[in-house]
Amino acid sequence: MSIELAEQFEEQEEYEKAYDEYKKLLTSRPKSVELLQRVAHVATILGKTEEAEVYFTKILEQEPTNELAYEQLMDMFIGSDKYKYYTYRGNLHLVQQKFEHAAGDFKKALDKAPDGARANMTRFVLAGIYANIGKDNNAIDEYLRIIDSHDAPDAAYLNLSKIYEEQGVLSSAAEILERAIKDGHETQLIKDNLANIYLKNNQTDMAAKTSSDRMVQLRCLIEEENFDEAKKQIDQMHSDYKKNPKYLTLVAQFYYAQKDFDKAFEYVDEFAKFDKNSPLIYQMRALIYEEKGLEFEEHYNWAKYNYIRGEKDVALNEYMQAYNFKKDDSALVYTIAELLDEMKDRTHACEFYEVLVNLEPKNKKALERLGKFRESIGDYKMAVEYFERLYETDKRNSSVLKSLAYGYEKTKQPDKAAEFYEKYLYSGALSEEESVSIKKKIEKLSAKKKDYSDASDEDGGLIGWVMKFFNK
Repeated sequence: MSIELAEQFEEQEEYEKAYDEYKKLLTSRPKSVELLQRVAHVATILGKTEEAEVYFTKILEQEPTNELAYEQLMDMFIGSDKYKYYTYRGNLHLVQQKFEHAAGDFKKALDKAPDGARANMTRFVLAGIYANIGKDNNAIDEYLRIIDSHDAPDAAYLNLSKIYEEQGVLSSAAEILERAIKDGHETQLIKDNLANIYLKNNQTDMAAKTSSDRMVQLRCLIEEENFDEAKKQIDQMHSDYKKNPKYLTLVAQFYYAQKDFDKAFEYVDEFAKFDKNSPLIYQMRALIYEEKGLEFEEHYNWAKYNYIRGEKDVALNEYMQAYNFKKDDSALVYTIAELLDEMKDRTHACEFYEVLVNLEPKNKKALERLGKFRESIGDYKMAVEYFERLYETDKRNSSVLKSLAYGYEKTKQPDKAAEFYEKYLYSGALSEEESVSIKKKIEKLSAKKKDYSDASDEDGGLIGWVMKFFNK
């Protein structure tokens, strides 16, 4: 039993023997994509379509993005089963992220679906694609058709409810999950999602009745301002839930509502240990600082909140509001400069890097950015000034050595340019090819240095002659 024997049978067109040999090899290596590909190929030649499909499907279990497997499955069914053909073509387009094409394929597959179960399965995929490409109304129509068939999975109700929720139509989002429960889908997940929608819609009484989840019950007590009962629940839950992030946020919310801001901060900090990049941390801190009347901290945390959520323009506005309160906060100035850089507003960014070097004259990052910016706009004189200051703080930085050499070259200082190209040459940061190039440059600069020197002597002689003439 060997791969060589199976290949030999295949080359000799003894496909049945090759097929049997490949299947034997698969028993010891059932997840080998190479073997699965070979046995599927031979099965196709032998007309064993169902078995070939099984093997190609196993390939996709190992490599879900294997485009070749989808293409071969499409070829198998192009003339015999249009439902499978369009389904596999749709999956290929999904892998290629061609979502519009995938939607068209699954729509065609839907017309060819041989039974209700497969029609529903196809509709479910189609609805998901529509939601992904922003065609919410089309997605809603497909999910409703699935639900109306009375053979819908829980996910159809949940996905449809989520679309309504994202649209801000909370009443419709709730109605769909209420219908799910009436249709026999009374799962904990459905009930918890429905309770959360009730809470967003300020229906705390309905939320409390719908979910038995202790977190939901505690949130309802806090939002109803039943603080005595909420405190009892917090004390009872503490030992079991003290490492639960959701519990920690609810306790922080409780103390915030009680205006015990120190305790609220304590629980926000505890929550931050579990998810340090959560925007919720900065939202809660901003709200607490707002209540305390600390405007700098309030705006700074709103900025962090919006930045994490990807709202860079809003974040910048909040940072600028904070800057109005503390213009000498170097960390804030640096953050603003970096954000402006990130937003491709280099001119404005450099204004803040200028502020930063005034606050911190040896700030390497600010000096480097200012030098590079001046270099990019052709202001080599100022670029050299910044790189000279940077060189004083970091004499071994090869990038600074090269930038200084280039700046001196551009400002017609061949002696200084040659000096720093030599320093760069011996910094060890160059490839062999670049070393050769820099050596040639140094030679040219040395020649220019002599030319400048000779010209200077000539100028001095001429000036001396003129001065003598006027002094006669």
